[in-house]
Amino acid sequence: MASPASQQKPGTTRTLLEDKDSDGTVIGRVRRTILPGGLRVVTEAMPGVRSASIGVWVGVGSRDETPTLSGASHFLEHLLFKGTPTRSALDISVALDTVGGEFNAFTAKEYTCFHARVLDVDLPLAVDVLGDMITSSTITAEDVEAEREVILDEIAMHDDDPDDVVTNLFAEQAWGATPLGRPIAGTVESIKALTQAQIRRYYRSRYTAPNMVVAVAGNVEHAAVVRLVRSAFSRANFLADTTARPAPVRRSERNHRCVPGDQVMHRPFEQANIVLGVNGLTRTDERRYALGVLNAALGGGTSSRLFQEVREHRGLAYSVFSYAAHYADAGAFAVGVGCLPGKVHEVVTVVREELERLAEHGITDEELVRGKGQLRGGLVLSLEDSGSRMSRIAKAELLYDELPSLDEVIARIDEVTLDEVQALARSLFRQKQILAVVGPFDQLPS
Repeated sequence: MASPASQQKPGTTRTLLEDKDSDGTVIGRVRRTILPGGLRVVTEAMPGVRSASIGVWVGVGSRDETPTLSGASHFLEHLLFKGTPTRSALDISVALDTVGGEFNAFTAKEYTCFHARVLDVDLPLAVDVLGDMITSSTITAEDVEAEREVILDEIAMHDDDPDDVVTNLFAEQAWGATPLGRPIAGTVESIKALTQAQIRRYYRSRYTAPNMVVAVAGNVEHAAVVRLVRSAFSRANFLADTTARPAPVRRSERNHRCVPGDQVMHRPFEQANIVLGVNGLTRTDERRYALGVLNAALGGGTSSRLFQEVREHRGLAYSVFSYAAHYADAGAFAVGVGCLPGKVHEVVTVVREELERLAEHGITDEELVRGKGQLRGGLVLSLEDSGSRMSRIAKAELLYDELPSLDEVIARIDEVTLDEVQALARSLFRQKQILAVVGPFDQLPS
């Protein structure tokens, strides 16, 4: 296993992973170079494809914001598309549209990503555009005011989406007034209050080379990508600090546990939306592979217990599923359901019974085998394109300090035992629960 990036000297390159065929020939390689300034460049060669995917991953998200800066990370994500000293917003859009590229960005609670997918021959253009945006955004007063209205409209759109409303309500109950409990986009009040000066300061303090990973996967050659990135990110003295090293992976000695309780929010929707969950696992918890198997058995597919019991047998809901949320120092495991308002009480009762059953008896041997197969298949199929490969190597750098091979991950899945899943089910589902319900009522139906 290669050493963490924070321990690697600027100007050096390491091979993190090699993929070999049956006769030992290298058919794929993941490499990392640390540029001056502490900027990481990580590539994965995928011979045989004609695309290349690039992502600039920044280790800042909504959980890094103070209450007065709530929504700043997402606001900034929007503003970086608005122009630089050499490109207007239209220039940025036209550049990628002209070569048929896909270009977008997203903000999460612990990171922000700007990504593009292009033909391999057009990678130099994508690298240059992204480098210009990331290092040299002008963030003018006019752009701030124009984008403020766009974000307020986006918040209103999310407020009309019951899935978004109930997810935010669940997070608010689980983590309260902490950054993890606040919506990523901020609130109407916080977005209206943010100033150009606040956003510019946030940009300059957070968008630094040690806090970034440039990840590229596809038909690429590592040294060529490094040259492109060095050139594109040398603007605005971005790589000037020759002694800087990459920031270490986000860690915490203290876990932020979910706070149990019920939350009901009135919305005049035709459907009620429910999230019922418990405190979960942190991102690096070794039990996460057992949790994947447990999730598959509970609500991870059409053969899962919840799908069969809630939808197929009882006809209580169209949509029912379970999922896990992982952060550096927190986690949640939850069940999501959409149903008619009059069925909320019965749905919640049935879901709680399933969780109690799992806590008492665990899963079956057949569910263990099926869950492992689902995880293996989903993992392999998800890595068929360059975009997925790019995301995998970037997250390994920014979030995990570890890049296991595909075979190593499959081996970890295969090593999960029935006893491990049973112990985890007991640990999770005997905890007090968090319940969030959104629908046309003011209190939990009974």
